[in-house]
Amino acid sequence: MQDQGNVDLQDQPRRHYRAFAIAVGCLMFLLGLTALAGWLLQVEIVISLVPGFPSMAFNTALCFVLSGVGLAASTLAARRFRVTATITAGLAAAIAAARLVEIVTIGRTFHNVDVLITRFLVPPDFIAKIGGGMGPNTALVFLIANLSLLLSLHMEKKSQVVQELTSYVVVTLGMIALAGYVTDAEQGYRWGPYAAMALHTAIGIVIFGSGLLARSWWMQPANRAQIPLWIPAAVCFTGLLVDLYTPLGVANGILYVPLVLTALWFGNRNAPLFFAFACTVLLMLGFFAVRHNEAAFWQEIANRTITAATLWLIALLVYYFMRNTHHLEGERVRFGALVRGTPDAVVVIDERGTIKNFNPAAESMFGYSPQETIGRNIKMLMPEPYHSEHDGYLAHYRQTGEERIIGTTRMVSGRRKNGIVFPIDVSISAVVTGQTKTFVGIVRDISERVRQEERMKTTLSQLEAYTAELERSNHDLDEFAYIASHDLKEPLRGLHNHSRFLLEDYEDKLDEDGVRRLNRLVRLSQRMEKLVNDLLYFSRLGRQQLAVKRTDIGLIVKDVVATMELLLEERHAKVIIDGRLPEVVCDAPRLTEVFRNLITNAIKYNDKPAPLVSIGYLDRFVGKDGTVARNVFFVKDNGKGIPQEFHEDIFRIFKRLEKSQDSDDGTGAGLTFVRKIIARHNGDIWLESEVGTGTTFYFTLGKKREGQNAAA
Repeated sequence: MQDQGNVDLQDQPRRHYRAFAIAVGCLMFLLGLTALAGWLLQVEIVISLVPGFPSMAFNTALCFVLSGVGLAASTLAARRFRVTATITAGLAAAIAAARLVEIVTIGRTFHNVDVLITRFLVPPDFIAKIGGGMGPNTALVFLIANLSLLLSLHMEKKSQVVQELTSYVVVTLGMIALAGYVTDAEQGYRWGPYAAMALHTAIGIVIFGSGLLARSWWMQPANRAQIPLWIPAAVCFTGLLVDLYTPLGVANGILYVPLVLTALWFGNRNAPLFFAFACTVLLMLGFFAVRHNEAAFWQEIANRTITAATLWLIALLVYYFMRNTHHLEGERVRFGALVRGTPDAVVVIDERGTIKNFNPAAESMFGYSPQETIGRNIKMLMPEPYHSEHDGYLAHYRQTGEERIIGTTRMVSGRRKNGIVFPIDVSISAVVTGQTKTFVGIVRDISERVRQEERMKTTLSQLEAYTAELERSNHDLDEFAYIASHDLKEPLRGLHNHSRFLLEDYEDKLDEDGVRRLNRLVRLSQRMEKLVNDLLYFSRLGRQQLAVKRTDIGLIVKDVVATMELLLEERHAKVIIDGRLPEVVCDAPRLTEVFRNLITNAIKYNDKPAPLVSIGYLDRFVGKDGTVARNVFFVKDNGKGIPQEFHEDIFRIFKRLEKSQDSDDGTGAGLTFVRKIIARHNGDIWLESEVGTGTTFYFTLGKKREGQNAAA
């Protein structure tokens, strides 16, 4: 509701400006219509107003009608009104421009533009009796005023200041003409030997300028000057009046300096340049409006040139001052918006610790309103011991200039309005402006972060305890596996040897069933010894350090294939290397075992007459499920394939899905060893398989040295 009230208060002046502009347009329309009626009805008193005074020309009256309609219509929003304003203002400007061109090119005795329409509506003898025509000052007013009106209709944002300045010039020219009638100074309303401005024309022009000014303020009331209208108007009026009555224009430019300086109160930073242009026009008008003797002609030209240059110099200085002021104001607004919008509390204090600014985030954090904090000492937001120490720190800083916390971020405690103490991070910076030093503190409530850190510390200590327990358990398990497997080998070896001795010494004394049982005992003890050896080896894989070095994988594969030459010939199998295999940082003997186990399984568990094993490397792998991996090795076969439900079981120690063609070979621990070795290299292994088509094992090798990737 408060915002709506502010909007209504801001719109109220605009409605007044608009109503005034419409009223002025209507008055101008009535003035022009009355003068036109005087011409058509041949009523001389209506045209001249006072006997012996100059008359209002027919075209002048027509321009009043057109300009009044254009001014009133330009304040209405409908498109038809804007089109009407454009047409009428354009016609008025065209009539005035044609008259000025006629004056400049033909001379003062010709009035073709004035009588162009009049001769069709008014008797020639009445025209000859009234005489005269539109004066150059009147034509200039209608031209610049209607051009500014046209500009504002099509470039509203950029033309407000132009129309405001134009209105000042129009009012000034009208006031000078009125002053000429009051003081009986003909040069005030008549420029040179040309037609003069009529009395009621001068009054109408003053009214016209006031309407243009009201319209410009209606367009952008925020940009209107913060000084009364009569001040710049009086400066214009006085300056031009002195110009007209000072023969050589001595020091008359000084009177225009205040007009340029009034631009400081305008919202548009280009205002001083527009004012300088207006003053230059006034200087030229003052020069051409009076007659000059030949002796002082060039002296006055030099005088006015210096005056114009001085005015433009002052305008440029004011322009750059306003530009810097606008820039600083923009920075101030942006900084204010940033301070108000930041989620962190921002508190500004002076050298004595007095709070100067307290943003909304600080209100929310501490529970105080700005009215409760601004003007009070910052220590009201501090618990002990900071509350008692703060004044001493500021006094020490003022005496020595020693900065203990400025420019740093510290974790301290704050105190809310309800007395609750909470942890905060404070960053303090010093801002020096002249002899004044201000301190800006950015405060962040870290209560949640402290709680998270406490929870993290608790979780981390629990995790460390769990990790230590797991490491101890794994170590005990490795120790147990090593000891158990090592201690089991001796009785197994004895069992095997005694069974062999019984067969050799008593085979002829035992029946067939006894011999079969002893042979089975020998085979089982041999298999048990293999299992114990595999278990011992598996425990060593977790205990021994890897001897890593940069190794050419292609050489490892070739070496493995060479050692398996006999098996490959027996199975009619073939191993191919698909592309170039890279060098990796690894334990070469262990990785040799990985390839040997994978190649051996690919051949042994293959039902094809010509088993084919392909080995290769992928920079980037995309799985069937969309997973992505890099630096991937693969071993692919054309064997039986492995069903999906067994993809994890095959890596369990001593787990075999089926017997190979050599049933006495293997214990089912090969893939367990492969996974363990790859895990020790910080890698991973997985497979993709299709029953009846074949299986592909993929694996990666992680980093084993600082700054070295597995693949190089």
